[in-house]
Amino acid sequence: MEILEFKDQKCTPDIIHPYTPTLRNNGIPIVIDNGSYQCRAGWATSSEPLLLFKNLIAKPRKERSKKDTVESTQAPQLQVGNDIINIEAVRFQLKTQFDRNVVTHFEAQEHLFDYTFTHLGIDTENCVPHPIILTEAILNPNSSRQLMSELLFECYSVPGIAYGIDCLYAYHFNEAKPQENALIVNVGYHTCNIVPVIVEQQKERKRELARRLTEINARKREERLIEDEEKLSQLLYIQEMTEAGVDKEEIEKACAEYQIKNTQDLQKHINNLNVKIEKTKQKIIAANTAEEVEEPPTKQPKLNKMVFENEKAMHLFIQNAKKMRQDILNKKMTRKQRKQDMAKRRTAAGQERMRIISQLARKEKGNDDFGLRDEDWDIYKAISKDGGDSDSEAENEKLLELDDVIRAHEPTELDETSNPGETHQLHVGIERYRAPELLFKPYMLGSSDAGLSEVIGYVLSLFNSEDQLKLAENVVIMGGLANLPGLQERILSDLISIRPFQSIVNVRIVKNPSLGAWYGARKWAKSSDLKGNLLTKRMYEEFGPEYFKIHTASNPFYPMPKGQEVEIDVS
Repeated sequence: MEILEFKDQKCTPDIIHPYTPTLRNNGIPIVIDNGSYQCRAGWATSSEPLLLFKNLIAKPRKERSKKDTVESTQAPQLQVGNDIINIEAVRFQLKTQFDRNVVTHFEAQEHLFDYTFTHLGIDTENCVPHPIILTEAILNPNSSRQLMSELLFECYSVPGIAYGIDCLYAYHFNEAKPQENALIVNVGYHTCNIVPVIVEQQKERKRELARRLTEINARKREERLIEDEEKLSQLLYIQEMTEAGVDKEEIEKACAEYQIKNTQDLQKHINNLNVKIEKTKQKIIAANTAEEVEEPPTKQPKLNKMVFENEKAMHLFIQNAKKMRQDILNKKMTRKQRKQDMAKRRTAAGQERMRIISQLARKEKGNDDFGLRDEDWDIYKAISKDGGDSDSEAENEKLLELDDVIRAHEPTELDETSNPGETHQLHVGIERYRAPELLFKPYMLGSSDAGLSEVIGYVLSLFNSEDQLKLAENVVIMGGLANLPGLQERILSDLISIRPFQSIVNVRIVKNPSLGAWYGARKWAKSSDLKGNLLTKRMYEEFGPEYFKIHTASNPFYPMPKGQEVEIDVS
């Protein structure tokens, strides 16, 4: 018998790398893939990242017995990254800078930056004189990026920062044809992102034409507004002449120029012009506030998912569903048993039914007054209660609905209870081996989220059929979980099942999916794009802390809306 022994992975403390004169004097960029599981950092001139460590810090607590000693005045030593030799020993003292995949705890982020720059060998005083290429979450909130820029500029005095999305770095700068259409499936530690990449040349041309048309319409509105305001002032002047008692012939002559017949018609023209001017002003204000022309939204299929506040609420809901299902089954079983009893002669139900019918048959035909008294209806109920009712269609539909609900949250529950003849069999727990299946069936863990293949199909449904074909032909998987064996084949199988018959579907995994983002960011840092896309300290101070430079692999920039100025009357 072969015995396999599983050993825990032990961390080796990182060394402090040499800070050579070439690195010191040439301002070589530092590339940091700031992942929610692992941080990968190194110089843009390095072939591999010099530092790979978990994004964790551990701050040991003081022991109660040492509170009053001299040693207690010293702060406990902070452990960062690979300095944490035994993670299980300090499990309850671990902290991370992330909330899911967004940086929110910047005190922890500062400790991790200190660890990174120190072990890269940077020994300059009060500054890090190197540009920073930093990855961030897709659609990262402005507040998080603002605090990150503030930390790097104010605390480390870096000369420049470039933000980018890890999966776009990995795709655009590690692929042979980075400009082709693709559907990126980024399977990360906390989140899974589906990013469609489509060549936007034709759509961008349409947007440019739409912007020009908007500008032309805006100029026409302004010209029309000036003409209407001038006409309104003339009509108001004529109205003042009428009220002042000016000669009637002069008033009629002035009204004839605007094709006005009488005083009532004059007032009607003034009211119509006021309404028209107000509408034109509203259109101009709306056009000025809109920063870009938005395309008409496409109809998006709704994902009806049940969301629970916590696991206890979900458990209570499932128990109620099981109780309702069992009540319906009991009613159906009772009705079935009654019908079987009435079909037999010697059962109590059959004999009681025949006794009542025979009593009614003894009555004379001439005295047939059955139904005139309330007691007669009790006899009718006694006859029909055992076999009159049957399974209703609404009851069957309700039973099917409850079965679907229970099966969605506990897929093995119905299989175990509906086959009592198989209760002697033993079920082997395979949870450890089915763990990757949670990516495709989150309901196994009690989550109401959609599975990975379902989300991919939903994203594809947002595009027209032509773009769907382009995206399905190049599905690229990346991220640490892409190393799971069989993931590529599983996604390919699911996509073939949801795509039209004989559609072309290609699924592939990038080379070294765990380090793909760092390699892509390093390649971008060595290109000519770096110089024009760095956020400098001057830009940070001039445009505000939320501003950053947009490039091929970055997030779009959506500035925070400015609030309206409110005048406060102090008096």
